[in-house]
Amino acid sequence: MEIRVEGTPNPNAMKFTTDKIIFEGTNSVSVMPGNTSDYEILNDLMKIAEVDNVFGYQNFITVNKQFDAEWDNLNPKIMEVFEKHGY
Repeated sequence: MEIRVEGTPNPNAMKFTTDKIIFEGTNSVSVMPGNTSDYEILNDLMKIAEVDNVFGYQNFITVNKQFDAEWDNLNPKIMEVFEKHGY
């Protein structure tokens, strides 16, 4: 399974897109610090220390990092979570 990683206009956010639906329906899902979700993949992403918040819709998740975090260090951790969940 392939995951495409794309930058966004926000330098603290990256979009991770799969070729498989993660979230059914037409509602988006977001998780802010201190909150949890019905979706374990989002909860697992929020457990990464450098992640600030996440937003998901259908086949993608946008990850917002802490201001001082580096994408080079964070991306492998994010990819591990996607792989753990079969993406």
